[in-house]
Amino acid sequence: MLELDKLAPKQIVAELDKFIIGQNKAKKAVAIALRNRVRRQKLDESMRDEVAPKNIIMIGPTGVGKTEIARRLSKLCGAPFVKVEATKYTEVGYVGRDVESMVRDLMNVSVNMVKAEMREQVLKEAEARTEEIILDILLPGIKKEAGTAPQSDIQPSGMQTVQQGRVFPEQAIPALPDQAASSPAGDKSSSAREKFRTMLRNGKLEDKEIEVNVNKKSAPALEIFSGTSLEDMDLNLGGFTGLLGGSKKKKRKMAVRDARDVILNDEIDRLIDTDKASDIARNRVQEMGIIFIDEIDKVAGKENRSGADVSREGVQRDILPIVEGSKVNTKYGMIDTSHILFIAAGAFHMSKPSDLIPELQGRFPIRVELEALGASEFEKILTQPENALIKQYIELMKTEDVKLEFSEDAVKRISFLAQEVNSRTENIGARRLHTIMEYLLEDISFEANDLAGQTITITPSYIDEKLGSIIVDQDLSRYIL
Repeated sequence: MLELDKLAPKQIVAELDKFIIGQNKAKKAVAIALRNRVRRQKLDESMRDEVAPKNIIMIGPTGVGKTEIARRLSKLCGAPFVKVEATKYTEVGYVGRDVESMVRDLMNVSVNMVKAEMREQVLKEAEARTEEIILDILLPGIKKEAGTAPQSDIQPSGMQTVQQGRVFPEQAIPALPDQAASSPAGDKSSSAREKFRTMLRNGKLEDKEIEVNVNKKSAPALEIFSGTSLEDMDLNLGGFTGLLGGSKKKKRKMAVRDARDVILNDEIDRLIDTDKASDIARNRVQEMGIIFIDEIDKVAGKENRSGADVSREGVQRDILPIVEGSKVNTKYGMIDTSHILFIAAGAFHMSKPSDLIPELQGRFPIRVELEALGASEFEKILTQPENALIKQYIELMKTEDVKLEFSEDAVKRISFLAQEVNSRTENIGARRLHTIMEYLLEDISFEANDLAGQTITITPSYIDEKLGSIIVDQDLSRYIL
């Protein structure tokens, strides 16, 4: 992730160019919108609150890069990002997800991002604690030296079994050397612990079974209330979910290699300051959060319609206050949506942006129309981006020791066929390339383990042999490609 405050709009576009072909207007619009968020942070506080984000509507057919632009933008700036579909929501009073859940989803993403960053900071200490806990389990009855890591809530089951007067066979301590056995009790304990520590670090105890207490999450009882999210019910009922469907401790025997991960994750959770993580995450959401609302055109409708269109307009009216700026309650606290950047997208085949309610239109001042992709764009998509489709297939076949090559003419032929099928059937943009490539390489992928050590070159003649008859037959191409 690059430092956003050092990225000029031109540099943002250059970064997007690594993964997305064409659509320069859309890239320019989002680059400016992103840079304005950095500029806003440098304003005086009185002016900063007055600068609203310039929300964007991207208009274009499926498969031209709308979602990819938004997704790459979020990765570029490291901002909390969530993609939602407008058709998943219903207006208040109908069974289904309410629009406020998109903000809660964004907050959950942000919290996970912050905790992942904090995890790196506490990892060493958590690993040290984990080692001590495993040693406690392996050596029941032998006390730790002063200054070791604090006791974890994951209780060493070996300690419990000694108190009950029995020891599991797998917990038996190997015979100590004569020198250690003849040493004073304190030295003997210390010597035994250090001996086991060395064995543990050298991987000699990885297969040894130990017993630890792990969290057992029972099925939440509140799932019986259909049509309502558990988080919403938890907010309204004041944590009632914790009483009915909370987590419990369960004893499990597992190898040391598996127990280490369980204990380590538990210790990391203890070391991370949850309140601090929530505060940082909340600030990121409010200042830098991005919500991408896809299929916004599906909830647009003309006036004087009845039936389902009433509900669609209701969804728009519910989205409006969130885009305008309102307070949304989450389990991490209230979130102010005033400065979240909203990027909406839709094909707008059956409707147009002006069919949205006027208030919502006004909250998306920037409108960008993405261009349909042709053969020349497909050719670039196949070869130029860092995640180019042809590069992916070459690397996949390389794992089977098969060298896959594409001639330049073959790439042009694939691009032409993708454009041809899109023009005859539904235009699904670059996604057509995935369908064609998968069908083209089906036999090679199936027989790859028998082709090890061979070099296979994809040529125009091979492509015509595999796809020619399908392309000619429009009915076949409609169903297969």
